[in-house]
Amino acid sequence: MNFRTSSIGKFISASALLLVILNTSIAVAQTAPTVLADSTPASAAALTQATSAQPEPAAGAPFAQASNEQPGWYERAKRKMTKILDEGDMSLNLSGIAHHGRGTYTAERIAELNENAWGLGFTKAIRDEKDNEELAYAMVISDSHYKPQPMAGYAYQWMKPIAGNIEIGGGYTYSLISRTDYFKGVPFPIALPVASIGTKNTKLMAAYVPRLSKNKGNGDVLLLFVRIDLN
Repeated sequence: MNFRTSSIGKFISASALLLVILNTSIAVAQTAPTVLADSTPASAAALTQATSAQPEPAAGAPFAQASNEQPGWYERAKRKMTKILDEGDMSLNLSGIAHHGRGTYTAERIAELNENAWGLGFTKAIRDEKDNEELAYAMVISDSHYKPQPMAGYAYQWMKPIAGNIEIGGGYTYSLISRTDYFKGVPFPIALPVASIGTKNTKLMAAYVPRLSKNKGNGDVLLLFVRIDLN
């Protein structure tokens, strides 16, 4: 099957930016009245009445409401991505294998497809309070039809030490992908399972694309790439 090359020449991966919210504290200036030495009881009573006449803030004042507001999911996502990009450890991604399922593709079809998914990219990763991994990544690989496939996204992995400083991980990724054979190259979202084995920052990574059709020409794919620590 022949596919037209998309006219999109560049794929821009958008990074969420944290908006700085400035809280303005309201300073209340209190002026202490000067009391003459020869104050009379009447003047003292007038002073007490004036002091107690200060207005109380309304129960529904905007400032009181703002202090109780919680950020929405979009704001939380932006903060999370900004934290990863600002504080994460940098890794280099090197891609090289796209294994097409032998049980879901015919031998003739596999012979037509590219299994050398050469490509590269970068990852920034942090650890959460449970020592699990959160990461943001962007990379470009050669897809099954020898066309550039840019992608960028977020991944979360539950990590488990197995021996010394070696650990295994498993989780999921949300990604934006651009392919010339889907939507004319317009980026589209996808969610996939991921897994890894290696040290904290240098790992063998795997992403699995399940079979989306019963057609023998459309099967599952296992993408393998290596993350190399740059710190």
